[in-house]
Amino acid sequence: MENAHEAVAEHAANAPTAGEYIVHHLTHFNSTGHAQQAVIDFSVINVDTVVFSILMGVLGLFVMWRVAKSVTSGVPGRMQAAVEIVLEMVNNQAKGIVHSEESRKFVAPLALTVFVWIFLMNSMDFLPVDLLPNMWQAASGDHHAFLRVVPTADLNGTLGMSIGVLLVCIWYNIKIKGFGGWVHELFTAPFGSHPLLYPVNFAMQMIEFLAKTVSHGMRLFGNMYAGELVFMLIALMGAAWAGTATGAFLWIGGVIAGSVWAVFHILIVALQAFIFMMLTLVYIGQAHESH
Repeated sequence: MENAHEAVAEHAANAPTAGEYIVHHLTHFNSTGHAQQAVIDFSVINVDTVVFSILMGVLGLFVMWRVAKSVTSGVPGRMQAAVEIVLEMVNNQAKGIVHSEESRKFVAPLALTVFVWIFLMNSMDFLPVDLLPNMWQAASGDHHAFLRVVPTADLNGTLGMSIGVLLVCIWYNIKIKGFGGWVHELFTAPFGSHPLLYPVNFAMQMIEFLAKTVSHGMRLFGNMYAGELVFMLIALMGAAWAGTATGAFLWIGGVIAGSVWAVFHILIVALQAFIFMMLTLVYIGQAHESH
């Protein structure tokens, strides 16, 4: 019995503190091979964000391909019915926002891709917090290896997607209005075409593009980052088990809290994917309008 207590005490002494645990789980596995310092360095790539983003994209494409391959005109299966519901939802939203039928041939599939891809990336948050990081540590042989599995909880990932939407918006601005018409709009909207107003109009247009892009990416990042933190705090409750009655109650509380938060988080995961998709449609729809 004494040896058991000594083992428990030794494990507790070697265990990371709550702060160390959270900091470790919030550190990316990047191209430098070590924790990235708080500096701006565009040569550093968060490898975990890139890998899990690609994996979720491939998974989404595979699921949609399998459903399309097995589609029937009779009574649909559950997966086909679910995909048809999503398709109809996205198509209806695209019709209501982007009025050009020709543009919708590209925009509607883009919106569907955005929704499914972000939903799958957000869903990585449902995996146990320590599951993949522990597997990665065991595979790499490094007990201090870093790994983050939710790509949308990385600001680099969400801003990358919002910048992609910005580029699509610029392309449609030029396609619909012509390059000359778009440049003219940059200098004459929203305050008018007086030469003295050109600098003000151009500055307002640049601020609008910047604000849309940053808020688009920050909204998704902020919600998913907060959700990730809550899951970590709940995991700390579960890790409080140390063979004592208090630890047992904390472990049970962690299981209950984790289950409740996971159910609530389902709404957040779907809602954030829907909001990002809707803003994508809205911004592209605005690119079709003239001031």
